[in-house]
Amino acid sequence: MLALLAVASFFGYVSTRTSEFRYVRSGLISAPPTVIFPYLSNFRLGAEWSPYESRDPAMKRVFKGTEGAVGSMMEFDGNSDVGAGSLEITALTPGQKVELRQLMTRPVAADNKIVYSLTPEGNQTRFSWEMSGDGGFFTKLIGVFIDCEKMVAGDFENGIQKLKELA
Repeated sequence: MLALLAVASFFGYVSTRTSEFRYVRSGLISAPPTVIFPYLSNFRLGAEWSPYESRDPAMKRVFKGTEGAVGSMMEFDGNSDVGAGSLEITALTPGQKVELRQLMTRPVAADNKIVYSLTPEGNQTRFSWEMSGDGGFFTKLIGVFIDCEKMVAGDFENGIQKLKELA
């Protein structure tokens, strides 16, 4: 009976946590937005800087639509470190912003929004990478045991560093 009460209390605690998340990281890059923007708006160029690409060099990719345009899409299917799903450009402001919809099918279903923003700061550009969504009960449960923001933010920081090196 005590074990049942402990389990019920644990799940009660989990249910009080928020399922919505928003992770943001940014960094200064010594290049103008016009140099950086193509890497953000063209999925084929994403392979040069995305930290997820290096986790599975054999990842399968299918590109659809006009590269660098709203509606262009990349479907991917990778190992357990990458998962499977798709990225679609939902909005573009040339030289400033790219908005994406990320649909994950594996390892866990998810529907996330990703925003890349470029802001000039003197002779540099601030690149901001944001991901938000609602992970439901599963995200609440995992969040008790794993600091998901720390894990994802580390990936964002690696990607920002690779973009710095490319620019």
